[in-house]
Order: sequence, then structure tokens, then C-alpha cells
Amino acid sequence: MSVLPPRPKAIIDAHHHIWDLANDIPWLKHKRVPFRYGDYSTICHNYMPADYRADTAGWPVTGSVYVEAEWNRASAAQESRWVAAIAAQTGVPSAMVAWCDLASANAGELLSSYTSIPIVRGIRHKPAAVSSPADARRGTAGSMDDPAWRKGYALLAQTGLTYDLQTPWWHLDAASDLARDFPDTHIIINHTGLPADRSPDALAAWRKALEIAAAQPNVAIKISGLGQPGRPWTAEANAPVIRDAIAIFGIDRAMFASNFPVDKLMSDFDTIFSGFLIATADCTEVERDKLFHDNAARFYRLQSVRLQIK
Repeated sequence: MSVLPPRPKAIIDAHHHIWDLANDIPWLKHKRVPFRYGDYSTICHNYMPADYRADTAGWPVTGSVYVEAEWNRASAAQESRWVAAIAAQTGVPSAMVAWCDLASANAGELLSSYTSIPIVRGIRHKPAAVSSPADARRGTAGSMDDPAWRKGYALLAQTGLTYDLQTPWWHLDAASDLARDFPDTHIIINHTGLPADRSPDALAAWRKALEIAAAQPNVAIKISGLGQPGRPWTAEANAPVIRDAIAIFGIDRAMFASNFPVDKLMSDFDTIFSGFLIATADCTEVERDKLFHDNAARFYRLQSVRLQIK
């Protein structure tokens, strides 16, 4: 292994959350849901900018991107206003990915409302998905093929918003078609395409799915969410996946993210970001700056905190 490189001069954490349980967030308060990491009760408490700063202490996090935290869906507009207010008070986050049901009749109205909230840069809406590649079918209701869903998606180009896509890798063929058909909207795949199954066959299929998505120039990937239930987060386990994702998308279309506090279930920030350093030990300093900072600054339009490389 190469010698561990120094920490970056600046980091934009491309995906994290904050929450106050005084707000309407059912999955954290009274409605436990099936979760890919298993029991998540230890994160069912307030997690505010001061907590985030404590977790990231020692790392030069100069900016961050909040991603919608699955509030009561009737409160989507309230979530965006709350995050904007917290950001104005504390400086965390720097940008926000809000939520909108793209198949709903009022999608246009909600998307238009986000244009008046400067911190909002994009939206996330999880399209219909199945739990295994064997069950994957194209054209189902609520999927990326659904004409009603695509009608709402078409509005993103008009508003200038990006699209954060969280879906298992076996639906990335549909994402590739979506990107091709709507070339003016950037798609940012969340959580590395969710490569939960690390068997050789599953990883080969995951890589192929990423290659299909990466063939479209308006698709990027966030490398995060790599925890595995019952196993510690280690660079040994995750560095090959990290390197594959970077190799497939290229240095200019990949970015690192913590997914905190959710991935706090699997490890601490220092372990995860040290793992990113280990995985990129053979990269140049300029390449690491892109992965840790510059790409997130570009995709989420955070030029005010852009790293100036000397």
C-alpha cells in the first residue's frame, strides 16, 4: 500500500443530515422502518450542526450538503425553510437537496417554491425500486420509466435543480436512459449505487451497472453509504469498491461524503475519511482535491468555498 497521503486542505462533505425531533420526522420518532444497516435506534435523537462539527473535528470541512431527511412528506416545504434557517444561523449546511414527489400533481408548484430558497440546489426523490436484481423490471408505476414521474422530472431543467438518485444498482439502466433523455439535468447517484452484496458476482454486476450509468456525461456519483451490517467499516473492505467507482466515473465525476449521522451507525468520521485517503493514496494531490472538495463544489454550485489550488 502507498504511504497515506496528508489530509486535504479543504473538504466539502457531499451528503449528510441534521435533524431536530421537534420536527415531523416519523421514521426517527415513532415509526421504525426496515433499514439496510439494521437497528438504527442509536441515531434517533437530535443531530444538529454542533453535533456534526464535533464528529468532523480534526478534518477541514469547509462546506457540506444536507440531503432531505425523510420528514413527513406533507412537510417538505417546511423542511427546506427549516434547513435554510439553521444554515443562516450556524453556517451548516452550505447547500441543500430538498424533496419532491416527481409524480405528484403539485410537483411543479413545490419545485418552483424551492427556487426562492437560495440554499436549495437539487432534489431527491427515490423512485420505485425492488429489493433484488432478480425482481427488477422496467416500466413499473413510480419508476424512472413512468411517464407521470418523467413529467415531473422534466421540470428540473426549468428550475436548474440537480437530481440526487438513491436506488439500488440494478435500476441504473433506467437512470442511464433518464440521463440520456434529459441531458440538461445532472444526476448524482447516492451511496455508491448501494453495493451491499460484496460477492464476486454481485460486484461484477454492480460495476457493469455503474458503467452503463457513467456512459452518460451528466451522471456523477457520491461515494458513501458503504457500511455492511455486522461488520466494521474498514479500508480493507471498502477501498476496492471506492477505487472501482472512481475508475468507472473518472476523477471529475466522483465525490466523497459521510452520510452522517446515518453512517455513524457503522463507524466514526475519522475512520471513514481516512479510508477515503487510503483508497486514493495513488492519486495526485490535484485529483484528491477534486474528490474531497472541488467536484462537490461544482455539482452543488458552491463556488464561494471552492478550493484554490496553489
